Amino acid sequence: MDILNPSAVIGTNAWGGKLYGMAIRGNYVPDDRIREAMAVAADRDISIYDLARDYGFGKAQKMIGEFGTEDILLSAKYTPFTHYKEGCVRRSLMKDLDDFKRDHVDVYWLHLPTDIEDHLLEIIELYKEGKIKQIGVSNFNLDECKRAKEVMDAHGIALYGVQNHYSILCRDWEQSGLLDWCHENGILFWGWAVLEEGLLVDPRLRKRSLLKFAFNRKVRKLTDLYRVMIKVAKRHEIKVPQVAIAYCVSKGVVPMVGCRKPEQVEDLAQAAGVKLTDNEIRRIEEAAGRSKVRILGADIFRPFVLKEKKESRWKNRGSRAEQSSKTVQ
Repeated sequence: MDILNPSAVIGTNAWGGKLYGMAIRGNYVPDDRIREAMAVAADRDISIYDLARDYGFGKAQKMIGEFGTEDILLSAKYTPFTHYKEGCVRRSLMKDLDDFKRDHVDVYWLHLPTDIEDHLLEIIELYKEGKIKQIGVSNFNLDECKRAKEVMDAHGIALYGVQNHYSILCRDWEQSGLLDWCHENGILFWGWAVLEEGLLVDPRLRKRSLLKFAFNRKVRKLTDLYRVMIKVAKRHEIKVPQVAIAYCVSKGVVPMVGCRKPEQVEDLAQAAGVKLTDNEIRRIEEAAGRSKVRILGADIFRPFVLKEKKESRWKNRGSRAEQSSKTVQ
């Protein structure tokens, strides 16, 4: 289990209480089953968990703290719904650490590109204190990622990764050049919603839920894509959703998949080791393109990104050269 070379990441957005599970996800998975899934993840060496304060109506982080976090790697986030205020990141992280019952997180992500420089400066302070081991950004476009890297470089700290929406149906970041930029700069790209909330699961096996109901019209347009995925699945002796995971791995994307059951962890671990052929990738992408199904990927969180402030701590503290010299001293 290496945070610098992750094969896959377990998402916890589906973790939560019975009401959340039944209403939003279509089924409730009790805590003991999730504990079993975590045990399987440890055996399969993919015990990296991605969390945020609002997951599971706020319950996911407390759950994992109760389950035990000594032998796992934790990914957490700060979501700036307001403009930067001094101490805002620190207060949020300390609440996270209290939930996790730990003194550090392994990766900490700035979850939206609001007041990028100011928020990153406070995250860097926490990094230097040892409370954060790696720093990443999430839901950033290419220009915003370059700005984040510039801030990090000025402090001699590598930008660990970018965590954005990516799937067979959402390749915006590949088309914009962001994915190539990450690969060229040794920056990991974590892809969330690689199964599109169940849209890329075999439609014959789909269960009812609010999220799946919202996608019903899209399902009918994806018949051709499903046929291709089923053929690829048979060729590799895997399941249809595993094809969606293997597709991401084959494109150099770390797949993030919500897992609540032991069998889901097993499927994730297996799929993370499958490499699709160039021809299979081409056929999948062509079928996805013919469907004309659009998933709101690159712009899904734009309404929550606040207009840039005129002044920032970054600008007030002087040039990047001065920042670098302070770090060296």
